[in-house]
Amino acid sequence: MRLTQWTDYTLRVLMYCAACQLRDQPVTISEIADSHGISRSHLTKIVHQLGAQGLLDTTRGRGGGMRLRKPAAEINIGSVVRQTETDFAMVECFEPGSNHCSLIQHCRLKGVLHQATDAYLAVLDAVSLADLLAPASRRVQMPATRRAAASSAKK
Repeated sequence: MRLTQWTDYTLRVLMYCAACQLRDQPVTISEIADSHGISRSHLTKIVHQLGAQGLLDTTRGRGGGMRLRKPAAEINIGSVVRQTETDFAMVECFEPGSNHCSLIQHCRLKGVLHQATDAYLAVLDAVSLADLLAPASRRVQMPATRRAAASSAKK
């Protein structure tokens, strides 16, 4: 199974916001886009969806940005993946309407793949956003913060 780019970017946005949650100013889309080399317009759609799902508080305009709406420990990764992934059908026999496999009557693969998908999601269900972050003492300084610090040092 492979996560879509949408889910990957969604998790990156949430992780970035969680890593920056103690700073005074909110995280911006441009900051995340620059940090990860991701299109701003693509991130804007993701941030909008995360706001609609109740995971982010967003503020438009000067001084605006985003913050986690609830603590990172309360954001379940399995739930996020289920909200962002559109298809968990690993093979065509998962979809009865489009299944053309002639082995369906004698095949056990479908059951095994269902078990694998369930196990995959069970692992994600046991993980919170906070679990994905290094402890504060080992956290890498975020790129935008490094740029701001370098700018201040030059003055």
